[in-house]
Amino acid sequence: MKTRAAVLDGPGRLVVRDQTLRAPRRSELLIAVEAAGVMFAEVQMALGRYPGQPRFPFVPGYDLVGTVVDGPRAGQRVAAMTRHGAWAELVVRPARQVVEVPAGLAPADAVALVTNGVTAYQLLHRSARVRPGETVLVLGASGGVGTLLTQLAVAAGATVIGTASPAKHHAVRGFGATPVDYHGPGLPDRVRALAPDGVDVVLDPIGGPGFDDSWRLLAPGGRLVWYGSQSTLHATGVRFAPAIVALRKIAAWNARSRLRRDGRRASLYYVRNGTRAFRTDLATVLDEAAAGRLSSAVSARYALDQAREALTALSDGRITGKAVLEISGRGRALGAGAEDLQGV
Repeated sequence: MKTRAAVLDGPGRLVVRDQTLRAPRRSELLIAVEAAGVMFAEVQMALGRYPGQPRFPFVPGYDLVGTVVDGPRAGQRVAAMTRHGAWAELVVRPARQVVEVPAGLAPADAVALVTNGVTAYQLLHRSARVRPGETVLVLGASGGVGTLLTQLAVAAGATVIGTASPAKHHAVRGFGATPVDYHGPGLPDRVRALAPDGVDVVLDPIGGPGFDDSWRLLAPGGRLVWYGSQSTLHATGVRFAPAIVALRKIAAWNARSRLRRDGRRASLYYVRNGTRAFRTDLATVLDEAAAGRLSSAVSARYALDQAREALTALSDGRITGKAVLEISGRGRALGAGAEDLQGV
């Protein structure tokens, strides 16, 4: 069986070509992909900088929404988190790892809620355990996860401060948060001006030099959850090194906090698919979107042949909210072939 897919042949090299796809086993589903997400993890993968990514060559694509091709579930629209492999017309996935998409929810809107939606929901409700009346600082509030975090935190009764570039402040404000410019020095002071006593929760997908500021901004009893390393995109050296540094800081902060008994704590969050919690939380966010209570914030749609353009736009900060590939082909195709991603 053949399928057309976007393949990363090596750092910076994306090729759209036919791939051999094995037949599904009895416990698996053959899915015709309708939409696949584009996220910062794939930008890092394109440069060979994502921890735990497969060896080149491989098909990227962290999540998908599509229709089951055959078997008892034929015709059913489902969503799945894949970590890689979703940027293809046909995909084989274990049946136990897919969740049915509610009727009336478009594929592009649904796929924006798979990895990003579960990440946002679990950060708030399973890791940070945000309570009504608390103040939450969302770093990167205009991004794919950040827009969902903002909406869910506001819905939970929190006061939200969201960092974003000035051009995206209107979007952050529209989701119910107070925007703060992250450019240049003085970000902690700008946050302190809005929350003089500190914030109750910081949700940080960036890490790097500003990670210490995230900890210092916590009020007594506050929680810092680190869930990404966007600041290290163009770093060199061992790709796991930034995570090791961050985990050492988390351990040291938590030890000092216990000694001081100030109630602050820091933790690492990493989304895990294939678990009952993942399937439950994905069904929850999909239902919220289908009911009109949660916006997927999809702002950029690309055909499969435009994967390079999507990655470049995301890396350059030109996308507010979520970017998706519409594998069914709606949109302006650029043509297949090798694409140089070294500029990402």
